[in-house]
Amino acid sequence: MAGTKKAKGKSARTKEAVAEIGVIGGSGLYAMSGLSNTRELRVKTPFGEPSDKIVLGNFEGKRVAFLARHGRGHRILPSELNFRANIYALKLLGVQRIISVSAVGSLQESLRPGEFLVPDQFFDSTKGRVSTFFGNGRSCSGK
Repeated sequence: MAGTKKAKGKSARTKEAVAEIGVIGGSGLYAMSGLSNTRELRVKTPFGEPSDKIVLGNFEGKRVAFLARHGRGHRILPSELNFRANIYALKLLGVQRIISVSAVGSLQESLRPGEFLVPDQFFDSTKGRVSTFFGNGRSCSGK
């Protein structure tokens, strides 16, 4: 990524918002074009490490935090994603809104590849993984 500055392995823990918008890229979206003045942060959370370093930058006047959901190069399978660490890392950076991009198929022939759709229903058929930020002595605050 051109113009990216790398942080020196420091964890981000800040009381001041570093980014207001978070973007989580799905399969095939491992970088966000249009980001300027970028730097990478490795963020530690009470739930472990997120999928990859978070890239902070400016996009049309807004501070944005970008995270590749499956890691750059798609090294993490969907069932192995640490979604709690991904979301919590963005929370630590002050993100208030998340845009999550996904590439999925459709059972409707009228929807062709490359079309954009905003779902009004969501069925999570994931099995065998934690489905909450609570439990194991943790609360939403991570304590």
